[in-house]
Amino acid sequence: MSLPEADVPWIKAKLDTGARTSSLHAFDLEELRRGDEAFVRFGIHPWQDSEDDAVVFECPVYDRRHVRSSSGHGEERIVVLMDVVLMEHRVTAEVTLTNRDEMGFRMLIGREALRHGFMVDPARSFVGGRAPRGIRRRNRGRHVPTPQV
Repeated sequence: MSLPEADVPWIKAKLDTGARTSSLHAFDLEELRRGDEAFVRFGIHPWQDSEDDAVVFECPVYDRRHVRSSSGHGEERIVVLMDVVLMEHRVTAEVTLTNRDEMGFRMLIGREALRHGFMVDPARSFVGGRAPRGIRRRNRGRHVPTPQV
């Protein structure tokens, strides 16, 4: 999947029908004010265990919510609205920002985002296709050098 507004062309995500909102790995969160409006600036690491292709993104704060993780730990998170592209289908999703360093996926897509025309078959994986081999290797922390022209 991709996050076009943040210039992230590929990020490893997992569909999670048990989660209401989507969740994105974010670091260095910085809250800002512009007049009466709250904004947040944060970094995105698209690749697991790598700082390659890190992106800094800024957007309005949509909400704040108390979220309970799958381990039962609760925390207050900033919620933003972001466009996500899944299988060439673009939807606007409510996305909570949190540290997902210990998780296998940089992003979870929750059921609210999936309500926009997706059907989940839990018996299948990679229905939208796998990332190209070079991207998969980068996502596992193995960097593939770019050929010099």
